[in-house]
Amino acid sequence: MTRAAEGGTDPVTASTGAVRTIEVAEVEAGSRLDRWFRRRYPNLSHGRIEKLLRTGQIRVDGKRVKAGLRLTAGMRIRVPPIADAAPTARKPARAREPSRDDAAKLRALVLYKDDDVIAIDKPPGLAVQGGTKMLIHLDAMLDALRFGADDRPRLVHRLDKDSSGVLILARTPAVASRLAAAFRRREVRKTYWAITVGVPSPRQGKIDLSLAKLPGRGGERMVADKEAGKRAITHYSVIETAGRTAAFVALSPLTGRTHQLRAHCAHLGTPILGDGKYGAKAAFLAGRGVSRKLHLHARTLSIPHPRAGRIDVTAPLPAHMVETFALFGFDADAEAAREPFAGVGVRVSAYK
Repeated sequence: MTRAAEGGTDPVTASTGAVRTIEVAEVEAGSRLDRWFRRRYPNLSHGRIEKLLRTGQIRVDGKRVKAGLRLTAGMRIRVPPIADAAPTARKPARAREPSRDDAAKLRALVLYKDDDVIAIDKPPGLAVQGGTKMLIHLDAMLDALRFGADDRPRLVHRLDKDSSGVLILARTPAVASRLAAAFRRREVRKTYWAITVGVPSPRQGKIDLSLAKLPGRGGERMVADKEAGKRAITHYSVIETAGRTAAFVALSPLTGRTHQLRAHCAHLGTPILGDGKYGAKAAFLAGRGVSRKLHLHARTLSIPHPRAGRIDVTAPLPAHMVETFALFGFDADAEAAREPFAGVGVRVSAYK
């Protein structure tokens, strides 16, 4: 085992002028390979990582692999000389430690808890992981959710900062690995609720549109790209409408691409309400007293339990969506909302 795995000096950051082989530590199990590199080398761009992978300079257990590979403890990663991408001497901003009030609020968000899994209702506006100048994020506060356990809970998937709803955490490294595998094998069933500006046509269908990441000043965004993009599939169903102005829509992503639902809704010409990133001005309803926050909520999630059976969790709507539902007269208890994909072959859990 390397010193890095034992908690000592990381040989990669100690010297970046030679090829190194690093063994994946237990605490790193379940991480994507590209994120493993980004944590160790904040200045190493995603494009550079992809090039090093394509040319075989980065390998895992001696094999060529892809950026999305999920790591398991004991894997050996070949790290090429990348001194020019080594972290700068300036220390990154340190995430703020959660206060007692923060911890109490976080524990109040728990929807489900057992010895292996915690499910929380992530509020809109709370980032899941840190980034540039991001001092407050969920990952920095997870100690508040130990509930007496030795291990710190681990993230196994993400939600956008401005989205809300069900987020699953693993309570041990082994459980994190099993849950991450369930996401990879597409054994997780997710249903999101959204309000769109305009009404999707047809009212029920499947969006099969490959997406690729496009860097930009306003941050990374996803664009349609049949050649370089990764396949992204979303089923959608219109539950109710407010004339032609807006629609209450259920969305079921079969793949898990970054910003997939937001990009797909914008592609239909009906951006999610409040999504200026993908809908620009068309994503807002001026003069109607409607919240400008993103109206996208992870309503239900069903995942195989790491021991047996399944876990089915439902998250209540956030306050701004409750207000908008009332404004448009949408009914969260509507019959169509309980089985939004009946007849289209999409298995989703009934809402509680």
